[in-house]
Amino acid sequence: QVQLGESGGGLVQAGGSLRLSCAASGRTFSNYAMGWFRQAPGKEREFIAGISRSGSSTYYANSVKGRFTISRDNAKNTVYLQMNSLNPEDTAVYYCAASNRQVITTTPPSFDYWGQGTQVTVSS
Repeated sequence: QVQLGESGGGLVQAGGSLRLSCAASGRTFSNYAMGWFRQAPGKEREFIAGISRSGSSTYYANSVKGRFTISRDNAKNTVYLQMNSLNPEDTAVYYCAASNRQVITTTPPSFDYWGQGTQVTVSS
């Protein structure tokens, strides 16, 4: 089992920044590729960023490419999501997830463990 806990969400004005953190406990963190998803009210859960086990590879959805950066610190068992140039369309609950796949994956069924989510609200 891997337990994941997100933090860092909140209310921010359009154009602002937030940094989300996801702390993991349980099994060896570096054995898991990690991903960030978000879900807005009435919408499906959306993949936004993924990072490989070592952190050497990343992948982003077009909607956040160039604005968001995913990173990880395996020594601290933590994955981060730096979000810049936020706009109201980024408002959602943000989730981190862990996958035991060898490569970065983007579909929710590919992930084995999920955090409970953190709310991000961007005001105009």
